Amino acid sequence: MFGIGGPELLIIVVVALIVIGPAKLPQMMRSLGKGMAEFKRMSNDVKSTLDQEVQQAEADLRKKEAEKSLSEKKSKETAEPQEEPAKDSVSEAAEKADTAVKAEAGSEEQGKESA
Repeated sequence: MFGIGGPELLIIVVVALIVIGPAKLPQMMRSLGKGMAEFKRMSNDVKSTLDQEVQQAEADLRKKEAEKSLSEKKSKETAEPQEEPAKDSVSEAAEKADTAVKAEAGSEEQGKESA
């Protein structure tokens, strides 16, 4: 636990027995045990609270990233329809130009034939 082996523990017990006395030693050990149990319980509570906070922070971060990607996706979807009409108008203009060129070519051919 604290890096204390058997011989060290035996020396501590003997010194405690001499200093405290055999009558009060069991009561002191119970108090020490209760104090250590309370310390362990409090440290576990702190650890679980920190773990919960870390998990909550990670969940919030994932939620923000998901919202950001969703908003980017929506902005791309709204931007794409605006680009499509522009593409359509360009293709329509190209078709009109082709039609005009063909019409001119057709009228020139008709003019040559009539001449």
